Amino acid sequence: MNLDTALYFITDSTGFEKDEFLRRVRSALEGGVTIIQLREKNRTTREYVELAEAVHAITKEFNVPLIIDDRIDVMLASGAEGVHVGAEDMPVAVARKLIGKDKILGATAKTVEAATAAYNDGADYLGVGAIYPTTTKVKTVLTSTETLDAITKAVPIPVNAIGGLNSTNLGVLNGINIAGVCAVSAIMKADSPKAAAEKLKKAFDDIRRGA
Repeated sequence: MNLDTALYFITDSTGFEKDEFLRRVRSALEGGVTIIQLREKNRTTREYVELAEAVHAITKEFNVPLIIDDRIDVMLASGAEGVHVGAEDMPVAVARKLIGKDKILGATAKTVEAATAAYNDGADYLGVGAIYPTTTKVKTVLTSTETLDAITKAVPIPVNAIGGLNSTNLGVLNGINIAGVCAVSAIMKADSPKAAAEKLKKAFDDIRRGA
C-alpha cells in the first residue's frame, strides 16, 4: 500500500452516531482522501478498537491506509496500517521499535529540530501546524509558513500542513514543497464529505502545480 499523504483526513466522531460517522468516512474516501487517521480521545479501549475495525473495513475497500492516533495497542488490535504520535505522545523511536519496520509511523513536528529528530528516529511522514486556528478539541500552537517551508527542506520524508485548512485558504502554502494537507472539520463537518474532499484535493493539486 503506497504512502500518499496528498489528502490526509483526520476524523472526529463527536456528535455523530456510529452509522452516520461511517457513512461520512466512506463519503470522504469517495471524494479522493488518500490516507485517514482515526483520532478518538474519549473512547474506551474496547470502543476505540471496535470503531477502528469498522473504519478499517471501509478503508481497505479503497486501498487507503488507516492510521491510528497515538494508540499502538489499537493499531495492532485492528490491523491498521500505522500510528501517528504527537509531541506529547510516545517518543518516535520507541513507537518505531514497538510497531516494527513495516508499519507506517507519522509524527507531529513544530520546529526544524523536532522534524529532524523525528525523521532520524524512524518517522515516515510529518504533520506540521497549526497553520490556522482550529475548531477541534486538540491543543494547537500556530506554526509559521516559514517554519513549514524550512521543515520541508530539512527532511526527505513527506511533510503535511495541518490546522484550519480548507479549499479556500491554501494560498498561504504557495511555493512550499509540502506533500499534502490535513483536514478535520473541512471534511468531517461538510454537508457532503465527498464534495468537500474533492474541492480540497483540487485546491491542493493547484498549489502543488505552482510549487
